[in-house]
Amino acid sequence: MNKRPIAVLLPVIAVFAFLFGWQVGQLQIKPTSESLPSVIGQTRIEKKQADLSLFWDVWGILQGKYVDRDALNTEQMVYGAIRGMVAALDDPYTVFMDPAESKEFSDSLTGKLEGIGAELTVKDKNLTVMSVLRNSPAEKNGLTSGDIILKINDEGASDMTVYEAITKIRGKKGTSVKLLIFRKSGVDPFDVTIVRDSIRLDSVKLEDKGKGLFYLGLNQFTDVTPVEMSDAISKILLSNPRGVILDLRDNGGGYLEVAIEILSELISGKREVVTIRKRDLKDDEIKFSSGSGRLASIPLVILINGASASASEIVAGAVQDLKRGTLVGEKSYGKGSVQEIEDNLKEGASLRITIAKWLTPLKRSIDKVGIEPDIKVPLTENDLKKNKDPQLEAALQILKK
Repeated sequence: MNKRPIAVLLPVIAVFAFLFGWQVGQLQIKPTSESLPSVIGQTRIEKKQADLSLFWDVWGILQGKYVDRDALNTEQMVYGAIRGMVAALDDPYTVFMDPAESKEFSDSLTGKLEGIGAELTVKDKNLTVMSVLRNSPAEKNGLTSGDIILKINDEGASDMTVYEAITKIRGKKGTSVKLLIFRKSGVDPFDVTIVRDSIRLDSVKLEDKGKGLFYLGLNQFTDVTPVEMSDAISKILLSNPRGVILDLRDNGGGYLEVAIEILSELISGKREVVTIRKRDLKDDEIKFSSGSGRLASIPLVILINGASASASEIVAGAVQDLKRGTLVGEKSYGKGSVQEIEDNLKEGASLRITIAKWLTPLKRSIDKVGIEPDIKVPLTENDLKKNKDPQLEAALQILKK
């Protein structure tokens, strides 16, 4: 796997999140070779300073006295100790993956996807549905953003790690999983049984709304997104466009570079679109649009909601700061950090680690704050039941004017 920064999937990549229950909003960056020596050097210093005698004392006691000798799986104990160390950082986006989890994550990026189609995160220590994929089993069974999963197959989810929850929820096509859901707008928790299926994740969706208005639904920021986006833009430009709606709702993010490529199609000239701030670098790293800007002269509305995270927020934040278009919908998620995957660990294990923060062109940090839309339009459960989309309608009205 390439070590590319995940600015924007669960991102880490949202694909895995949608299927198995990954955290939301991953933004991944490819580290430069120049950055590695300083990181390695710092790690050596920390090793010298750390006193691991307590760890080995406890290890020895367990090996010598624990009643169930067969339960003393040293490999799993080591993995558990590493998870605990990483979890102590209290950063939901910095996560250790053992070899099996790493392989599953890698498979998710190559399209080997089966599951329920719900992106999950841990929010206020609750396993929470961040968003659901359109036409997924989760959507068809009524799951919605903000739902809290209390139980998975009658087992309490609050006592599980994220990966334990992933293991319980994922599964092969045709099998089912029972979830106990608490919805804040409801009264009592309710059960829902979902039959898993193959998940198709088209990155870009194009619709002609008539009268020169076009809808671009962007589901994620992956390697295939720029190509699909380029094809869609070419079709739009052949039809004398008067306005474009870019839908970033329920988009948990993906690759930082892809977010910049998307912005480069929307913005004229080489403009500052995002700032990357790393721990030990004196100067910030400024990222610019490429100057292509094929859609730069066309009126633009961007749709966002509480599940628009990371890379989606990079795009939305830049468009808002540069006054390139109008943001419509609800406040975004608020994920302003960048992750990198170290996938060269022993036995195929890997570590996703937060390596930087990112800022909008006006140097705003949206982390844990989110981006407020220019025009706030709610989307209620009643709207969904009636198959209405007032946010999309508002965007169309703006462009028609």
